[in-house]
Amino acid sequence: MRKVIAVAAAVATAVGTAVAVGVAAPNHHAAAAAAPEWRGVEIGGGGFVPGIVFNQTEPGLVYARTDIGGAYRLDGARWTPLLDHVGWADWGWNGVVSLASDPVDPDNVYVAAGMYTNSWDPGNGAVLRSGDRGRTWAASRLPFKLGGNMPGRGMGERLAVDPNDNRVLYLGAPSGNGLWRSTDSGATWAKVTAFPNPGTYVADPTDASGYNSDNQGVVWVTFDPTSATAGARTRTIYVGVADKDNTVYRSTDAGVTWQRIAGQPTGYIAHKGVLDHENGFLYLATSDTGGPYDGGKGDVWKLDTASGGWTRISPVPSTSGDAYFGYSGLTIDRQNPGTIMVATQISWWPDIIIFRSTDGGATWTRAWDFTSYPNRSFRYEMDIAEVPWLTFGANPAPPETSPKLGWMTEALEIDPFDSDRMLYGTGATIYGTENLTAWDTGGKALIKPVIRGLEETAVLDLISPPSGAPLVSALGDIGGFRHDDLTAIPRMMFTGPVFTTTTSLDYAEKTPAVMVRAGSFTDADRPSDSHVAFSTDGGANWFQGTEPSGVNTGGTVAAAADGAVFVWSPGEGQPVRSVGYGTSWTAVRGCPRRPSSSRTGSTRRSSTASRTARSTPAPMAARRSPPAPPGCPGRRSSKPCRARRATSGWRATSACSAPPTPARRSRRCPPWRAPATSASARPRPAATTPRCSSSARSGRPPTRCSCPTTSARPGGGSTTTSTGTGTWVRR
Repeated sequence: MRKVIAVAAAVATAVGTAVAVGVAAPNHHAAAAAAPEWRGVEIGGGGFVPGIVFNQTEPGLVYARTDIGGAYRLDGARWTPLLDHVGWADWGWNGVVSLASDPVDPDNVYVAAGMYTNSWDPGNGAVLRSGDRGRTWAASRLPFKLGGNMPGRGMGERLAVDPNDNRVLYLGAPSGNGLWRSTDSGATWAKVTAFPNPGTYVADPTDASGYNSDNQGVVWVTFDPTSATAGARTRTIYVGVADKDNTVYRSTDAGVTWQRIAGQPTGYIAHKGVLDHENGFLYLATSDTGGPYDGGKGDVWKLDTASGGWTRISPVPSTSGDAYFGYSGLTIDRQNPGTIMVATQISWWPDIIIFRSTDGGATWTRAWDFTSYPNRSFRYEMDIAEVPWLTFGANPAPPETSPKLGWMTEALEIDPFDSDRMLYGTGATIYGTENLTAWDTGGKALIKPVIRGLEETAVLDLISPPSGAPLVSALGDIGGFRHDDLTAIPRMMFTGPVFTTTTSLDYAEKTPAVMVRAGSFTDADRPSDSHVAFSTDGGANWFQGTEPSGVNTGGTVAAAADGAVFVWSPGEGQPVRSVGYGTSWTAVRGCPRRPSSSRTGSTRRSSTASRTARSTPAPMAARRSPPAPPGCPGRRSSKPCRARRATSGWRATSACSAPPTPARRSRRCPPWRAPATSASARPRPAATTPRCSSSARSGRPPTRCSCPTTSARPGGGSTTTSTGTGTWVRR
């Protein structure tokens, strides 16, 4: 009996949202009769968390939403996944563009689900509703798409429950679809025809794919709970719109009529709108783009809702020569409403800045300050012992530090019942502190990852050798890991070199300690690094080989059974082979060059011999979604492609395709490097946008995806199957 089955998720959604292990009966008959028990292989995050939602009436009830990995509820110290039931038919529902927790009945929770608003997601969005805190769900399908992994996904929250009459919900829609309302607790929805502005902001009107050229729409809804009594509809409602000239609207008659708020700031988009209903102030965090990767200017504003007066309270005003970032993450201490915090939405170098004010924005302190360049002082300290790989294997020179305080920080929330507790999201994890107010008295807030149970990784390849670590993973954005213990978070991702994304893995079947991996990164920032690396100790340590000229991406790689020969088909160019560990490469005779990538190309096999067939995704509408193997949570049974032994390795005997896995974005864009300067000079970035690789930032589908392939290894190896959402391991 095979000891481990690793199931790689090349889901239609774009993501493996989990890696799981399960225990089955120890004999074939029992295994056939009993369904396996599945649980997650621990990685500890790995993806962008754009939203964190505290219930406003029940202490300790917290939710998080992710852009590709579903929604989660925090139970004690561990996050519980709420959408693992989502299957192939509705794969886009793993993208969560907004989440709302009912302040009247905390058992109710709502999710606005949908992955893309362009053609990559064939299905429309939906509002999922639960009356038992996410244990079970009902779906209300919408007549338009939602974009949990689209530009602007960090703005919000777009979905909100009326704090006085919880039968009423509002939803801000993208793509020019305006504002929508439900009056029956989310069961049915209708457009608010009186709302005048569906949004105008488009990141890139020239993008023919529709990803960057979509109207980002209506982006947040905020109620004033003091404008009605319990059971009556809240009369005063504020709505944020992605429109640089008209970004905030208000209704004072429970949504019957709407007006643009007079005197409001222009030139920027209000990412967040947070109301201090006790003192009558509406705070805005604005930026010049919708994010989450960019944003070079912005301001923080304060509206006196009684007088209508606006005050710019930006810690660093957009007019300052030191402004090179917009603002997003915005929160109020509900125990002390004069205390507010805001984060730079993007400040790649040397790090994000979190600002804190205890006097309503009149004065601010920063999480860190420059002392004498390049040195900094800090009002926090970080402890990542629980997730040590968050250093990304880096040891940067000052003023940078590792780990970073964060990036893409659009979710920033102070616990409404505990002034010392704060959570915030980044491109890779959730951080939190439980002594926040030490910041105000000369102490340091202790920041730690708060991520166990929340798994959001793009799984691109897996191997399970017959000896050594039970699992080695290839992941998007965070490279991959050797998993010595499936129940423990790995200490470090692959290094020597570090790949932003590992695209392929293999091991030598007769000498399984010999491994090879291929991957991608931004070449301009690491011109001396190669896109292929080798290990002779089962993935514990790696060294890089050489590469042919013109290689810029990882592609697919395979090892001969004895580990003496390797075959590599880079993301572009001629397949090559190496005798030895990549010291030199020669073209593989008779093997064609890899075709150019096509988002709508027909299915093709990889030009290298490998255990998992690779294919270019065909148009979604023209393909069927292959369901997953029996026993995988939330998946239907499937028939994997057959595999046969060839002299050069394992390959699929028939071409098959899987739903496309739209490319993930780089969460660790390379920082701007400070030029040589005097210690007293103030560092300033050279550009307002990060130098991300265009392929990593584009959001386009990849040029290939894994098709279900099963191949039994000689000599007691494992069987791997690639299909479904998430990575699952069965014992």
